[in-house]
Amino acid sequence: MTATIDWEDPFCGEGNSCFRIGTDAEGNAHIAVAGQEEHHITDSLEALRTLIRDIKAGKADHLL
Repeated sequence: MTATIDWEDPFCGEGNSCFRIGTDAEGNAHIAVAGQEEHHITDSLEALRTLIRDIKAGKADHLL
């Protein structure tokens, strides 16, 4: 059975792809390119928080 994912609005970097972040009732985090949510990556909420913090700190800005 596939978990129901609550997707947030897309986040779009300037001139880059748009990403969507979502969560499910089991406490998992999901990230996908907007429009391709069926091909998402799943990890823990803490892993997603770490990724977002690193992006905001400029450690992974090449991803956006």
